[in-house]
Amino acid sequence: MTVIVRDLRPEVRADVEGFARVRHRALPFMLFTADSIAYDLAHSHPDAHSRLLVAEEDGEIIGTAQVGFAYDSPQPGQGYVNVYTDPVARRRGAGALLTAVAEEHLAANGARKLFAWVLDEPDNRAFAERRGYLASRSAHFLRLDLAHGTLPPREPLPPDVELRTGADFADDPRPLFELDAGTMSDEPSDIAHEFTDYEAWLAETWRHPLLSHELTSVAVVDGRPAAFSAARTDGGARYGTVMTGTARAFRGRGLAKLAKNDSLHRARAAGCTEAFTGNDAGNGPMLAINKWFGYEICATEVRYARELG
Repeated sequence: MTVIVRDLRPEVRADVEGFARVRHRALPFMLFTADSIAYDLAHSHPDAHSRLLVAEEDGEIIGTAQVGFAYDSPQPGQGYVNVYTDPVARRRGAGALLTAVAEEHLAANGARKLFAWVLDEPDNRAFAERRGYLASRSAHFLRLDLAHGTLPPREPLPPDVELRTGADFADDPRPLFELDAGTMSDEPSDIAHEFTDYEAWLAETWRHPLLSHELTSVAVVDGRPAAFSAARTDGGARYGTVMTGTARAFRGRGLAKLAKNDSLHRARAAGCTEAFTGNDAGNGPMLAINKWFGYEICATEVRYARELG
């Protein structure tokens, strides 16, 4: 049996469904659909030089890779290669082939440093280290049982605060872009970001097929968005918060907790039964908030990096 690596064909339904299937098996705590995978590729920024690769064995997709550049980083040449194989198809060479093709693509487009997320398992870490990658920060995936767990009750709002949904900003989402950009710059990361491209944000975030405007909650203070919890769903019972944050001027008031609690209650009322999120392992305040909600760590990834000569 021969394994080959090629580009994903987003117009071929079997390709995007195969990519989604592998990702679901490798990362069951993240939200993907075939449609969202095709959308991500179609709407990636030109400067990202994005590619989605698949490893195929006898016509079956057994491995995947997301490859590209952090185009919004002030540091040029920051590339990423995230490789995941089907757990039942490991040790067939798919990961090595995907990594080699990805690294060649990034190097040809000027990469200076490569970053890769690796599930915190001995075989995966050894795979990265054999290829010259060094471990950096780690991040946790967290899960909350919405069907059987107990959410904290809704708290009374301060007199100057109201809770709205993302749908309330449908006519003009720019205030949410500004809030998202401001909080993103404070997120713990190995890569600095300068998130200034409103049109790219509209395409990659606001219009993303998984984003639920109705379940995204925004805490507004005196008419100004001050904190938010952005929600995604897979169209079924799975829900995830992909960003929760507060503008610097409003921190220390518990507004992010209010927004996230509101979003979680909305999600449960809408029929969602599982909630997922992720946190940098060093982000103590957000981990404490999620523990307060009842989230439990279900997996950990380690960020690996490799300098290119």
